Amino acid sequence: MKHIRKLTEADFDEVFALSEFAFQYKLSSDDLLKRKNEAKDHTILGWMDGNELAGKVHIIPFESFINGKVIKMGGIASVATWPEYRRQGIIKQLLYQSLLEMKRSGQIVSFLHPFSFSFYRKFGWEYTFTNKHYDIPIEHLKQKWDSTGYVRRIQKDVPLLNKIYTEYAEQYTGMLKRSEQWWEYRVLDEDLLVSVAYNNNDKPEGYIVFEVKNRIFTVKEMIYTTLNGQKLLLEFIANHDSMVHQVKLVVPENDQLPLLLREPRFKQQLYPYFMARIVDVLPFLEKYPFNVDNNVSRLFLQITDDFFAVNNGLYQLIFDDNNVNVLREDQVAASNVICCTIQQLTSLLLGFKRPLELYNLGLIKGNFEQINQLEHIIPEQQTFLLDFF
Repeated sequence: MKHIRKLTEADFDEVFALSEFAFQYKLSSDDLLKRKNEAKDHTILGWMDGNELAGKVHIIPFESFINGKVIKMGGIASVATWPEYRRQGIIKQLLYQSLLEMKRSGQIVSFLHPFSFSFYRKFGWEYTFTNKHYDIPIEHLKQKWDSTGYVRRIQKDVPLLNKIYTEYAEQYTGMLKRSEQWWEYRVLDEDLLVSVAYNNNDKPEGYIVFEVKNRIFTVKEMIYTTLNGQKLLLEFIANHDSMVHQVKLVVPENDQLPLLLREPRFKQQLYPYFMARIVDVLPFLEKYPFNVDNNVSRLFLQITDDFFAVNNGLYQLIFDDNNVNVLREDQVAASNVICCTIQQLTSLLLGFKRPLELYNLGLIKGNFEQINQLEHIIPEQQTFLLDFF
C-alpha cells in the first residue's frame, strides 16, 4: 500500500540515509546526532511504499520578518526520493500535502532553496530572493574610514549577537527570527571567529562572523545597525592585509558598499537564491502591513493558484481610516480587478518586485489606475535571506 504519513524519530535512520544519498554527503556521528535533534522539531512527510520510505519532505517551523511584522513561515527542505521512485509524481503529492500541513499550522508563507526554479514554479513557489556576492581585493578596503569606537573578538554570546541581528533583520523582508538552537547549530560553527564593533559609549553597533584561510577572509555574516558600525567592521577586515589577499562576503541586493570605496571596481555577482510562496492568501492579506493611502478606498485582487486551488478567488481590500479589511467576493466588474497568480502576488507582497514592474512585463493585468493604487499601498522593503536550510 502506497501512502503519505508523518515520520517519527523511529524513522530517522531511513530519513537521513536518503538525505545522505540524495545530497551526496556523509555525516559524522556527531553531526548526525545534531541533525536528528534538529529534526525533532520538523514535520517530516514520507511517501511510503509499504514499509519502505520512497520520498520525503521536511517542513521546518520558522518565523520570518515581513515588512517589520513577524509571520509564521514553513521552510521546505531536504526534498528527496530514491532513484527508483523518481518521476512518478511523488514530490508533487508531498508538496501538496505540505501545503495542507502548513495551512493547518498557520504557516501562511513558505520559503525553499530550489535545485531548479522552473520545477518549483509549477507548484506555486516564486523567485523572491537575490543575494549579492562580493569578491574584494583587500587593498580596496585600506582607506580612512572615519569611524569612532573599537572592535573586539568575543566568545559566542548568543543574546548579544541576537539583539544586534534582530535590529538589522527587521529592516529586510525574509530574514529569519532566530532561535537559540538555530544560532548554536547553524550560525556559530566552532571553526568560526566572532568580533563585535562598539562605539565610544561601549554600545555594540555590529558584529562579524568570519574565517581566515588560504589568504582569503571569508565573511559568514556581517551585521550592523549603524553606518559607524559598518565602517568599524570594514576597517577591522582591512587590518588583516598582511595575511589576506581577498575578502568574500554576501550582502543584500541593494547594498551600496561600492559607493563607500575609493575604487568600486571589484567582482560583484547577483545570485538568485531562495523562492517563496504564500500558503494561505486570506490570512496573509489580513496580517499584511499595507500602507494606508487616503486616495485608495478599495481594491480587488483576482488570485489564481493552479496547484493549491483553495487560494483561488476574488479578494476585496477595503481601506477605512488606518484599517484594512479583507473580504472574499463572488464577482465584480472586470475593469476593477487586478489579476495575478499566486507567484506574482508573493513577489509583490514580499517586495521583491513592484506592481508597475510586473505590469510592464505583462505578469499582472488590470486597469492601470488600479495598478498604480496597488503600487502606493505596498511598502518598499528589500528582500534578503542570510540563512540557508
